[in-house]
Amino acid sequence: MNKRLQKLRAALEEKELDGLLITQGANVRYLSGFDGGSDGYLIITHKKAILATDSRYWEQAEREAPVFELLKTKGSYTEWFPKLLSKLHIKSLGFEGGNVTFEYHRTLKSALKKGQIPVKLVSTEGLVEAIRMVKEPEEIELMQKAAAITDAAFESVENRMKAGMTELQIAWEIEKAFHENGSEGLAFPTIVGSGPNAALPHAKPSYRPVQQGETIVIDMGGKYQGYDNDITRTICLGKADAKLKEVYNVVLEAQQTAVKQIKAGMTGKEADSIAREIINKAGYGEAFGHSLGHGVGYQEHEQPYLSQSSKQKLADGMVFTVEPGIYLTGWGGVRIEDTVVMEKGRAVPLNKARKMKF
Repeated sequence: MNKRLQKLRAALEEKELDGLLITQGANVRYLSGFDGGSDGYLIITHKKAILATDSRYWEQAEREAPVFELLKTKGSYTEWFPKLLSKLHIKSLGFEGGNVTFEYHRTLKSALKKGQIPVKLVSTEGLVEAIRMVKEPEEIELMQKAAAITDAAFESVENRMKAGMTELQIAWEIEKAFHENGSEGLAFPTIVGSGPNAALPHAKPSYRPVQQGETIVIDMGGKYQGYDNDITRTICLGKADAKLKEVYNVVLEAQQTAVKQIKAGMTGKEADSIAREIINKAGYGEAFGHSLGHGVGYQEHEQPYLSQSSKQKLADGMVFTVEPGIYLTGWGGVRIEDTVVMEKGRAVPLNKARKMKF
């Protein structure tokens, strides 16, 4: 935790801020260890690290965030927060612009004015996320465990799947398998799309029974000690026709080639282009509408991003997905995804679950 605070304080120095208010849940947990759900604020200054929460979480906070000074709050934040800023002699306070609502900002600004606390509120973007983007070895170990749990859950359900099961039944079997294999829960709602529903990249499981010979896209992720995994497999029950084999093999080539060729120093756009070029050459470019991948960690979507607009450079310690897809309205779709870690300049898959071969 101390190393993370040191990096954040260096960012505050660069931004000429006296402190930073952290309200985003994943950032609170990353910096302090406190997983406070609905109530938890961090106030980080150049010398202080304060965790503020109400009586529901005092004992939990003391246990999970022993490095932080605990502020036991009572009443509205408009009462205790201005007093705290005055006590800390903060003149310029950063806040997470992507997380703080307009109403929250307006109310806080009004409370500071009412209390005659001369604090300048400064919107910031991605200060903690930039630190989170490069994982520490201990984090990668936890993410390897999350990947192993996800692989085991997928393979156990794949072996039990049969024609006639509904998408909702399959999704429920996946959720049960996660718990049976040691997951804290779902990293995100499971996607199960079969037949024409597989043409929807974020299909919601329905009452539709899966059938033999059609494409079935399953996107799922487990969670271990706060860290997510994200995997997609496309399967076919029974015999696949020539169309399914063709589309599947294009996506598989794009996914495997991208994993092999991605290297440190590439931008997210360059990585995305590796898979996109293969799909374009096969004539399915218009059917690959989303980006190649996104970072994974405390959240299922975080930095870095692998897209046609991304200038972020990939580096060792980053963990992200590689997930090309082809989606054809009325027919179905294929997506294949692994979570990978950048290690010694190369992308190394964390997921090992089997893929179909034709």
